[in-house]
Amino acid sequence: MEEQQSNSEENQFEKITDIIIRLGALAIILFWCFAILQPFILILIWAIVIAIAMYPVYKSFVKLMRGRKKFPVFLLTLVLLSVIIIPSTLVTESLYEGVSYLTKTYQAGKPLIPPPGETTANWPSFARPILDIWQHASDNLQETVLQYSEQVTTVGTWLLSALAGVGKGILQFNISIIIAGFILAYSENLKIVSNKIFQKLAGAHGGHFATVTVQTIQNVVKGFLGVAIIQSVMAGLGFFIAGVPFAGLWAVACLILAIVQIGVGPIVIPIAIYMFAVSDSTTAILLSIWFVIIMISDNILKPILLGKNAPVPMPVVFIGSIGGFIFSGFLGLFLGAVVLTIGYKLFQTWLETENQ
Repeated sequence: MEEQQSNSEENQFEKITDIIIRLGALAIILFWCFAILQPFILILIWAIVIAIAMYPVYKSFVKLMRGRKKFPVFLLTLVLLSVIIIPSTLVTESLYEGVSYLTKTYQAGKPLIPPPGETTANWPSFARPILDIWQHASDNLQETVLQYSEQVTTVGTWLLSALAGVGKGILQFNISIIIAGFILAYSENLKIVSNKIFQKLAGAHGGHFATVTVQTIQNVVKGFLGVAIIQSVMAGLGFFIAGVPFAGLWAVACLILAIVQIGVGPIVIPIAIYMFAVSDSTTAILLSIWFVIIMISDNILKPILLGKNAPVPMPVVFIGSIGGFIFSGFLGLFLGAVVLTIGYKLFQTWLETENQ
């Protein structure tokens, strides 16, 4: 009896040891896989988001091409790359033109910053400190920079790091677009695999959660990126028509600030003030009204696009996106919305199960 009990304990010990070794080996393999994929995780997540967002467009192209799949993928990838590369080229050209203009102005002995126009004489008294700094910078830029050296250094450092980050982001985004093209090319097979993964995780509700995830990502793309593109295009049109210097650069800056949920205000408000100083009153007033329409459009378009065909109430998607953005940056716009949406649906399912 004691011998049988001893053998049983030995067998249990061997089984436990075997399980621990297997789990340890599995953990090492998983960690190793994660370490290998870590440099590409952000790029892969973006590729998945882009592929999901563009899937309806891809399906429409496939129908137009009578079932041909390779050409629509190539066309979509080319268009998306153009959307990134062309504005980047325009910004580079604007920066080059700006630097060339400043160099020529400096060599000619002219002030790098133009003095306030005659129209600024009618500005209210609270704007006087701004005008004084403006005039001082126009008269003696070097002295003004030295006077506000701490602020200039802070802003300059931030701008340089931001430009470096934007350059890196553009490169990563281009790679993500190319990978998204491959995902779209094999979308039917990957759709089956993703459904199986969701079914493994959520059982009978897996297919529904997969659909909810796709719909949420598409809504967030329309609600945040779509509105950002609309606002930047509207702002760009206003800049070009009103003759604002470096209009392309400011339009891209509006796009970036709108995407990161700061809004176009920090760009368009100073430009409106600048136009009142250097342009005629009619142009400045019309441009300011146009800017107000652009800023208000954010509050009108975003709820409409976020809530359209949404699997959950619009506030859930909105709160998830904003909370995700605050918690984990730009990618959190999508991940936050997806996680909170799935959490909301899980809560709904639990309530329905309890009622039954």
